[in-house]
Amino acid sequence: MSGLGGNCPFKIDREPIAIAVTLVLIIGIVALPLGLSAHAAASAQRKPQFATPPAIFGPSGHAVTSVERKPQFEALPPAIFGPPAAQPQPLRLPDAALEPIEWNALKGWSADDHAAAFATFLASCRPLLRSSVNAGEKRPMYPALMEVCRRALGTGRPTDDQARLFLERNFRPLRITKLGDNAGFLTGYYEPIVDGSRFPTGIFKIPIYRRPPDLVPPPHAAGPGFPNKGQSLRRTATGALVPYFDRGEILDGALDGKHLEICWIKNQSDALTIQIQGSARVRLEDGAVLRINYDGHNGYPFVPLSRILIERNIIPREEMSMERIRQWAHDDPKGAEELLRQNRSFMFFRIVGLSDDRQPAGIREKPREQEAIGAQGISLTPERSIAVDSALHVYGTPFFIDADLPLAGEKQSSHFDHLMIAQDTGSAIVGPARADIFWGAGDRAGQLASHVHQLGNVAMLVPRELDPVAAGARMPLPPQRPAPPPPPAEAKAKAPSTTSSAVRSHAVQIRRPIRGLQYVPKPGAGWTMQNR
Repeated sequence: MSGLGGNCPFKIDREPIAIAVTLVLIIGIVALPLGLSAHAAASAQRKPQFATPPAIFGPSGHAVTSVERKPQFEALPPAIFGPPAAQPQPLRLPDAALEPIEWNALKGWSADDHAAAFATFLASCRPLLRSSVNAGEKRPMYPALMEVCRRALGTGRPTDDQARLFLERNFRPLRITKLGDNAGFLTGYYEPIVDGSRFPTGIFKIPIYRRPPDLVPPPHAAGPGFPNKGQSLRRTATGALVPYFDRGEILDGALDGKHLEICWIKNQSDALTIQIQGSARVRLEDGAVLRINYDGHNGYPFVPLSRILIERNIIPREEMSMERIRQWAHDDPKGAEELLRQNRSFMFFRIVGLSDDRQPAGIREKPREQEAIGAQGISLTPERSIAVDSALHVYGTPFFIDADLPLAGEKQSSHFDHLMIAQDTGSAIVGPARADIFWGAGDRAGQLASHVHQLGNVAMLVPRELDPVAAGARMPLPPQRPAPPPPPAEAKAKAPSTTSSAVRSHAVQIRRPIRGLQYVPKPGAGWTMQNR
């Protein structure tokens, strides 16, 4: 018989055991809710890995119901649709007026090809993420755009609806103008194709120069690369800084013997076109194509050649065009050189590629040509890439442009509403709402580019990590318009007018500039050619 059954021979004190069991029960009852709370907290921390994150909700906290209605969005990770909940940083942009607007205020936004624009944006994201932020880079747009690019690279190849949703969830549109203006200013550029040679000959005798090593940027220049404005300087052998050679001195041989020639071309009209457009394809004698791009300027302000031609009655205002200027320069090379000296500004270039356009034997299809290389170092996309002021804007920034442009002809306007990406710059592209639209290469692109010289609505897409409200709080008032000149002394002696004060007030008001059009030249004066 077991000693545990029947009459137990051992004496067991049950009172301590009862006390111990009671303590265990009390501890268990107290620990149970604490354990459930800890488990719930741990589950809450793990939940965003499987559920929709808070970023997919709009700024007001309302869910984006379009994600539930459209199953194609499920293929994308939810985290890419919006930025993490972080304190927005203030956006600072000097001499600019910023106005937050809604997406439906962008005319033509819903009808644009968002997938195509998103692909151009991704092309800018890759070099942006490969670069490191410089110690002197103080623009908050730079790190904010890098965060959006990291999320964008995780999207793969989104559909048009997916690309649009990503843009709307990660950016907010801000209407941008120069302080005191009511619209942006748009021009166009293209990549000309000219004949040239690696060596000077009797036919090819106009040199294209690379940037000299003694050319230094203006003091306190901001932004990456060579700035678009400011007096460039020349560092002498003694270390002193003096103004650089102007166009006349360079044409007279100031750079001879310095081995700065990239190639030689036929005439000054081709050189003028390259200087204005900022890039070119030079078709060499052996069939190879040399790609060159803007790399700096000598620091003098650009003087439009068309203005001089009109003032001297060489070309009538109504006949002014880029093609007309080229024809005149070709017919009168000596006169063209003399007028070019009036424009002291001079551009320098760099080689960005060398390709062979000769078609191999047995291959019928012509190889696809790459487009011009922009200042960001990537190929430009026609009608998607723009040149901006690189001292103000970061490469890769999206801009939505809405304007009526004469694309079908000089007298016929077509509505242009495209999402563009800042990927290039130029010496004449100065200001917060200044954009130069890239149209491609060749004669047709040149015709389109030469017609664009209009005002337009420009909206900058700003990452939601930035706070535009803080920028508006710091925005100064537009400069006060100068008062009209006082009336002549004899007018004061005349009897007072019988016109009522209300009519006089209205008469004064209608003489004021309306909607920023005080900066627009008179009809027919739009052919003021500016170099990039």
